Amino acid sequence: MAITDIQAFAHLTAADIETLGKELDSIRRSVETSRGERDAKYIRRTIAAQRALEVAGRAVLFGSRNRWAWLGGTALLSVAKIIENMELGHNVSHGQWDWMNDPEIHSTSWEWDMTGTSAQWRRAHNYSHHTYTNVLGKDEDLGFGILRMTRDEAWHPKHLVQPAANLLLAATFEWGIALHDLGIEKELAGIPAKQLLSEPNKDFARKAGRQVVKDFVLFPALTGPAWKSTLKANTTANLVRNLWAYAVIFCGHFPDGAEKFTIEQLDGETQGEWYLRQMLGSANFKAGPAMAFMSGNLCYQIEHHLFPDLPSNRYPEVAAQVRQLCDKYDLPYTTGSLGKQYLLAFRTIHKLALPDRFLKRTADDAPETSSERKFHGISLPEALRVDPETGKRLGLRSALHDAKVALEAKARHEKEVLREAKAALKQRARQEKAALRKRARGLR
Repeated sequence: MAITDIQAFAHLTAADIETLGKELDSIRRSVETSRGERDAKYIRRTIAAQRALEVAGRAVLFGSRNRWAWLGGTALLSVAKIIENMELGHNVSHGQWDWMNDPEIHSTSWEWDMTGTSAQWRRAHNYSHHTYTNVLGKDEDLGFGILRMTRDEAWHPKHLVQPAANLLLAATFEWGIALHDLGIEKELAGIPAKQLLSEPNKDFARKAGRQVVKDFVLFPALTGPAWKSTLKANTTANLVRNLWAYAVIFCGHFPDGAEKFTIEQLDGETQGEWYLRQMLGSANFKAGPAMAFMSGNLCYQIEHHLFPDLPSNRYPEVAAQVRQLCDKYDLPYTTGSLGKQYLLAFRTIHKLALPDRFLKRTADDAPETSSERKFHGISLPEALRVDPETGKRLGLRSALHDAKVALEAKARHEKEVLREAKAALKQRARQEKAALRKRARGLR
């Protein structure tokens, strides 16, 4: 099972979690009270830069029958689409810039350059995912309804095609997200899935239609004789944007260390426990300023899940404070290179395509799924330990290390037992063989 008792898993007392929550509230207030002109300049400059890149890309593609013009125009358009999707569409729709009261840069008015509608995404994502992050049966983004990402989900034969479904999802990510959000929208509204002429379906059809006409009909037609090469360029730019958005999202949600939770954890959940669940259920990846910008600062996924409506340009400073809290409470701060984080998620996708009988670890002690039961007989959550030298309380990070050491010791012990058993069997076989030879000689 996934985590059912976050207090026991984190090796924190209720008082610790309450204090942690207050310290995170303090970080939020500090950012909220310091928002101002520099933040407003940041988002306005980002919008201006994105629009300039798109206009430049579209202009260069008028000469797209030339190989270098095609490459240059496609690159510019790809970057523009990534910035619009990650740093603008995603973050504006989260309400990160609503405090400016700018009608253009507001979550209720921004419509992003994606197949799905911003309104449907906001209702599905901001509520379902950010309220119930990684809670089984509540967070619809846990595998996006087509991927098995935890052993807590029962295996079915359809999961055998999971590796292929993952590739299809990556290539068509905007469509996957749009259809996923449409389904949640209808579910929240109580609209039957087969009711074709429902308002959510009409909204989706209008938006998807505009996107298809814009990228695959209008802009290619405007370039006249170069329409075929422009069509290829637009298709490539959409594919690049889809693959990048997919990689960023998967690196923040599905590497080892991004924990899962059962619905029981929500019973009486406090604000401090909600914060703690966001910290334990998310993962970052290491990025410099350029990659952070291109990822919409979602390389700071932990900070984004803690404060989804704070300006994204403030996440680096927030991250430094969150890391300090992780050190203070001996909590893991899950991060790694982009390549490493994706490979861990990729491994989970392929591994969990198989039935559980082919998997070695259990749902309580697996790289992609663990629970407080993994510490049974290893640590003492009911009597929190203290380092005798420093006086520092030892929490989850130390407990995970202890569990790893204990597991390695257990594996070595089992290997030694197996080696001794094999040696004993060989010795017994030699003895029986010698006895047979002796008996044979006696018969002669």
